[in-house]
Amino acid sequence: MHPLLEQLINELPVLLDGAWGTELQAHGLQSGECPDEWNLSHPDQVEAVARRYLNAGSRIILTNTFGANPIRLGEFGLADKALEINHQGVLISKAAAADNALVFASIGPTGKLLMMGNVNEADLADAYSKQAETMVEAGADAIVVETMSDLTEATIAVTSAHATGLPVVACMVYDSGKDKDRTMMGVSPEQATDELRNAGADIVGANCGLGIENYIPVSNRLHKASGNPVWIKPNAGMPEIVDGQVIYGTTPELFSSHLPDLVKAGAGFIGGCCGTSPEFIKAMKKKLTETK
Repeated sequence: MHPLLEQLINELPVLLDGAWGTELQAHGLQSGECPDEWNLSHPDQVEAVARRYLNAGSRIILTNTFGANPIRLGEFGLADKALEINHQGVLISKAAAADNALVFASIGPTGKLLMMGNVNEADLADAYSKQAETMVEAGADAIVVETMSDLTEATIAVTSAHATGLPVVACMVYDSGKDKDRTMMGVSPEQATDELRNAGADIVGANCGLGIENYIPVSNRLHKASGNPVWIKPNAGMPEIVDGQVIYGTTPELFSSHLPDLVKAGAGFIGGCCGTSPEFIKAMKKKLTETK
């Protein structure tokens, strides 16, 4: 395992950040806009999101680069801006973090399915390699491959990230199957752990898809399969549409009430995904302090 992560494991649990998309929307991001492009056009607002999480207690903050691979940016006509967007995304989070938090650069899926023939493995490898190389050049402390459903795509992204020499975290979305313990493609936590570790992931985990209580058994299985602390960023419950708006009903207090059980299940790096905010991170910090 990379020395940076070995050091962090001695300081568990480590509090991560929460959702970025909804926070950017609160700063004016409109539906249909490319969030990653805001690294160029609205850097102050992007930095404000990172700073809010830092002030809430996050020890690791991510970057506004989730959809900044060239393939996904191509849907917005921004493929030629990929390197600049990723570089700026890292610099913005680093400016907010200063020496008070680590910056783990975010890599998300391309949105194209290999099984549908919309993209091939060589295209994915090229796109993820370019994205990851730019992140290391900009000074990221580590790379997080997240919100993956296709294990082949995830392993390609992890391989590309691992080649940079940075620590790598790899997360799949588990929200399918009878017990909600499979990816959309039917992959189990044990299968994912084996392949992601072989591809170069130092830490494995799960994010998005489910609420925090549902990720407790998933975390337990990931922990047993990997032998290492798990990275978990659950949603704030399951979303509902109310008056045309997506609403997550879980409160920060209810969310954080599940933290002790999640930690017991092997989660060592804990934050939030869709529907969470700096208020959730504050509540989580308070709960972790109370239970130490």
